[in-house]
Amino acid sequence: MSLADSDRELVVSELDREPTRAEAALFENLWSEHCAYRSSRPLLSAFDSEGERVVVGPGDDAAVVALDGETYITLGIESHNHPSYVDPFDGAATGVGGIVRDTLSMGAYPIALADSLYFGEFDDEHSKYLFEGVVEGISHYGNCIGVPTVAGSVDFHTDYEGNPLVNVACVGLTTEERLVTAEAQEPGNKLVLVGNATGRDGLGGASFASEDLAEDAETEDRPAVQVGDPYAEKLLIEANEQLVDEDLIESARDLGAAGLGGASSEMVAKADLGAHIELERVHQREPNMNALEILLAESQERMCYEVEPDNVERVREIAERFDLGCSVIGEVTEGNYVCTFAESESGERETVVDVDASFLGEGAPMNDLESEAPPEPESDLPDAALTDAFDAVISSPNTASKRWVYRQYDHEVGVRTSVGPGDDAAIMAVREAEQGLALSAGGAPNWTDAAPYEGARAVALENATNIAAKGATPLAAVDCLNGGNPEKPDVYGGFTGIVDGLAEMCETLSTPVVGGNVSLYNDSVAGPIPPTPTLAMVGAKDGYDTPPLSVAADSDLLLVGDRGLAADDVRLGGSEYLAQFDGSDRFPALPDDPAALIETLAAVADEDATLAVHDVSHGGLAVALAEMVTADAGLEVSIPGDDPAGTLFHEQPGRALIQTDAPEAVRDAFDGVAPVVELGTATDDGRLVIDAGERTIETDAATIRERRATIDRELA
Repeated sequence: MSLADSDRELVVSELDREPTRAEAALFENLWSEHCAYRSSRPLLSAFDSEGERVVVGPGDDAAVVALDGETYITLGIESHNHPSYVDPFDGAATGVGGIVRDTLSMGAYPIALADSLYFGEFDDEHSKYLFEGVVEGISHYGNCIGVPTVAGSVDFHTDYEGNPLVNVACVGLTTEERLVTAEAQEPGNKLVLVGNATGRDGLGGASFASEDLAEDAETEDRPAVQVGDPYAEKLLIEANEQLVDEDLIESARDLGAAGLGGASSEMVAKADLGAHIELERVHQREPNMNALEILLAESQERMCYEVEPDNVERVREIAERFDLGCSVIGEVTEGNYVCTFAESESGERETVVDVDASFLGEGAPMNDLESEAPPEPESDLPDAALTDAFDAVISSPNTASKRWVYRQYDHEVGVRTSVGPGDDAAIMAVREAEQGLALSAGGAPNWTDAAPYEGARAVALENATNIAAKGATPLAAVDCLNGGNPEKPDVYGGFTGIVDGLAEMCETLSTPVVGGNVSLYNDSVAGPIPPTPTLAMVGAKDGYDTPPLSVAADSDLLLVGDRGLAADDVRLGGSEYLAQFDGSDRFPALPDDPAALIETLAAVADEDATLAVHDVSHGGLAVALAEMVTADAGLEVSIPGDDPAGTLFHEQPGRALIQTDAPEAVRDAFDGVAPVVELGTATDDGRLVIDAGERTIETDAATIRERRATIDRELA
């Protein structure tokens, strides 16, 4: 680890002396891109993070949103991209552990996880190795701690070959009385470290996450990857619940990036306070650790609590009850952030850090980077046989069944899961508020690679459509913004596009973006990743009942929201169809009034006459129709328009298939909001028949299931 020359000059000027070795390392980590957002913070003001229900917005460990006057949810997301390349199992597992502890630090109990995963081409052996390891790490950690993984996405794209992405979101549950924040409250309060002992794992993790992956990263950067212990995390979850129940915590922060130094300095900096920490008091699992190692190790399953002096003993008792380590490491002060260290042999105490906490946390200068707008894609459409295209698109790993992934996750633990993975959105039963909480999470690298701004707008609309298809309306969102090396103008231009596009659509949908994470320098010898915005969005509805995704026999099937058909301007840009056949095109135009469309779709989905609803997006109408067919119920549909391939395979979001007993009522509801097209009817024979003018596609549920089992066949 080394502090950049320009940063060192700034630190020397502020301190009026050379920094100590520990100070230099602390600045290097906390001023890294991963912690300080030096390249992205100037762009993030585009997001609207305020709303009537927003209790705590960006800047804390997790956001807090009110479901009603008494019940709050927390929402957070983070990336563990570089660690998951170096060590897929531990990298992904500790990503889960970290976002769960972010939830704990707000005084909340974790109730749901969502993971969005991005890898190189599925037929590449190294990509499959990473994929299997990441899924195993997520499932192991989540299953062991008893938090259900209920939503997410998996995408494969050649540009993730040297740098996969692992983005994990967590939803928690709390109340106004139980709410805790990361802002220190009072000088004289004690700082108490609870959880696993500190070792040497994860040293320099924050700085490691802020640089391109080198060719030898899998071996050379292994010490920067943390090692998780889910059983200790489960104990920490329950201990934290007890501490909050007894009102023993004044503020809290989990130990993630930059370890103890990051957590403790950020707590006091938020309140313009300081701290005095005696580093040798930290309970350690390895001998002869020096001050820098204790300060910056990113050992997992640790929390830093601010505790009133009279409550310290009770905190210690609870920690011991749950077999967790507990150390009183210092106290909150009105001065600088000071860390001292006493050598065990000599007993001499040395001051290793003495800096202003606010300067440490907020003093990093922002980067002024050049931005180059991406070129407009040209139209180069393939000429593939319709039946061949249908088979290729529905069996692509990107659109195929993800059952191999989510069947490894315990998605029912906690007995709140009303709708689990494999549907448009998950539904969690929040009985305390008698509401269903919808959760959708994901991105679309084909979209944002083809058109960063328009693709990011589409990602936001797609997640909102998923939620509306379950009869819920969007409430709030958090984002994970992944990009390559921002020092490259074309890469930074694409990143700027996804920020602006996501912010614009979320504001249009009146959905505040209440928190998030930025991960840059996702470059490797294989090149930069596509600009990748992952959005985790929650919505709410009365009760927990939702329309199914699959059709039942009889009644009409309608397609709503297809702007391309209505305007006779079907665009295939960003589609899986073009990816399969090496074509290009402009990105589809989105609905004129997406907010009204989402509101109307949610209302129609909740009507008694609505029998099934499914959003239309990845893989287009072809995949959506295939997913709705079951062994007991089929579909006979006619494709409108003069371009059957375009109609079947374009991926404009904001569309939905609705099976209904009251088609005229649906038309009336969407009148003036979005076009409605009658496609056909449901049958009782389990067959899918698509009349595309001169050509007809005929198949059945069993054949569709077999073709869509691409991942299962390869990895089962």
